[in-house]
Amino acid sequence: MPQLRRFLALALLAFATPLAAGQLTSGDLTLHYSALPTTSLTAEVARQYGITRSGNRVLLNIALRRAVADADVAVAADVRASATNSAGQRQEIRLREVREGDAIYYLGEARVNDGETLGFEIEARVDDRPLQVRFQQQFFAPR
Repeated sequence: MPQLRRFLALALLAFATPLAAGQLTSGDLTLHYSALPTTSLTAEVARQYGITRSGNRVLLNIALRRAVADADVAVAADVRASATNSAGQRQEIRLREVREGDAIYYLGEARVNDGETLGFEIEARVDDRPLQVRFQQQFFAPR
């Protein structure tokens, strides 16, 4: 968990544009998600995680946690995501699983144009239980 918190903290500190972030809870499972321009990341963080920093790239970050007793634990899942722009063009987001200590999260990148709104769809399956989230975020290139 400290590594995931470190990554999220670095990501949050690294950007000046609004972040679409949220969570969906279903029973004992919580799906956390966020999207941010890759230019919001420091060069060091981007390099460490193999992320392309570009004005037309967005990072999608997904993590799942299960409530167990007085704590929550990272959960591996089958996670799929896509992004659709206002013209209806859909792109599948290739996610990669990252494990650091007891943290598990999924990172993927999508293409975006300046001022464009992307509609994200996330589907995660844990123990044959589906969790689905849809959200939108508008992105602007740095000035």
